[in-house]
Amino acid sequence: MTEERQGLYFDLIDQLLKCPNGEEPDVLEANPELIDADFVYAVLKVATVFAHEGNQESAKFLFFIGRELAKQLGLYPETEAANSESNSEPEVSTKE
Repeated sequence: MTEERQGLYFDLIDQLLKCPNGEEPDVLEANPELIDADFVYAVLKVATVFAHEGNQESAKFLFFIGRELAKQLGLYPETEAANSESNSEPEVSTKE
């Protein structure tokens, strides 16, 4: 990732943080060329920094955006097997 592209990612993150609630999809749709795995990584890096600085609201918001984008890009797959395993109770063996 070039410094120029990283700057574009940070500008887009700034736009997301400043846009009115509910307009995030419009901001993202206006910049499809920037929506990729590296952008998701940049979002999560900024979210982590915010979390460490005590800016919990912005951190939660960015973690949510990052997770949703990762799902859309196929980077955060939700498989039925994983969901069924987490919903089922573990088998307990009893020894007599």
